[in-house]
Amino acid sequence: MELLQETGYQYIEGGVCAANGFVANGCHCGLHPDPNKNDLGIVYSEQVCHAAAVYTTNKVKGAPILVTQKNLAAAAGCARAVIVNSKNANTCNADGEEKARKMCELTAKELGIRPEEVIVASTGVIGQTLPIEPIASGIAPLVSGMSPKRHGQAAAAIMTTDTVKKEVAVAFDLDGKTCRLGGMAKGSGMIHPNMATTLNFITTDAAVSHAMLQKALSDVVKVTYNCLSVDGDTSTNDMVCVLANGLAGNTEITEENEAYETFKKALYLVMLHMTKMLAADGEGASKLLTCKCSGAPDADTATAVAKSVIRSPLVKSAMFGSDANCGRILCAAGYADAEFDVHKIDVSLVSKAGVIAVCADGNGITFSEEKAASVLAEDEIEIRINLNQGDGEATAWGCDLTYDYVKINADYRS
Repeated sequence: MELLQETGYQYIEGGVCAANGFVANGCHCGLHPDPNKNDLGIVYSEQVCHAAAVYTTNKVKGAPILVTQKNLAAAAGCARAVIVNSKNANTCNADGEEKARKMCELTAKELGIRPEEVIVASTGVIGQTLPIEPIASGIAPLVSGMSPKRHGQAAAAIMTTDTVKKEVAVAFDLDGKTCRLGGMAKGSGMIHPNMATTLNFITTDAAVSHAMLQKALSDVVKVTYNCLSVDGDTSTNDMVCVLANGLAGNTEITEENEAYETFKKALYLVMLHMTKMLAADGEGASKLLTCKCSGAPDADTATAVAKSVIRSPLVKSAMFGSDANCGRILCAAGYADAEFDVHKIDVSLVSKAGVIAVCADGNGITFSEEKAASVLAEDEIEIRINLNQGDGEATAWGCDLTYDYVKINADYRS
């Protein structure tokens, strides 16, 4: 997967620990039956951070989300640590909030900070009681082993059905100071564009006020994670949080100025590439799908169309089968919640193998099935839709729907 190159931004190693002042770790505490699988992770800043977060829109919310919301409110938008477990989502449990608070208390005690300064998250099976004992026994060794070099262990700790770790970081300048921003994400199934999407933890050493951090996150999420769909299910535990400790030494960003736009672009690049990583690693996926809608009356229309196409099970299935079925694409575009003239739509399919036009003026056209099959045989496919009705444009990401998706989710609890 190619990284989008932007002047003034350099991709660097380090993930969630790329920024100065952050350490992390991951370990196996006993929640997962495989002793070689990390199931508990931590991220910590040596300085208090301004924090911002967005959460799932599902009415059923995991207990960690409810506790995190209360903690950030109590700490006036500040935080210093993230504690997260996999294997168990701690959701739909009568004692869920009690367990989530306990995770914060155990972490805070070991770090010497306040429980309100801890962001807590969980991912895994919903509706099963979370055993706190393994977590309680794992906190001390987890903290003692924290290091800037252990970001990969933390990224591994949040994986469930993920097949690869998802990390990315960039460096950029503000006021002549080098700033860094990086993150880690998890997610493979239960991914649908209603914010948030999956678990995502982002850190930066740039100095940014809580208000500006929240605004940047809320804006960028609309054009990244909110345009991602793997299977149409919005999880109960989705969260994206950003921590900014200011150690880069730049003048704190407190308004929407040039520095804010520079910072926001860095946040966009990291969130964009984690979005694409999440899409490419969808459960059972064999192809990364990108839908680019252009020529729309406005950006909202373009977004609605791109998202509608990318989340269509029939489109996903056709892409898996390398079937250039423009009817499925037009159908999905047609039920998007937007107004446009369907008789002006052009559709092309694109990959490293070439470009094949499959629709013009809202109608299917003759094309080489052999060429189309070659284009769709690649592992990254782009669906280009031109509405030919304006300048609005948007992009959405997803993956194909394969036999393995059903296999994975048919026995997920085991």
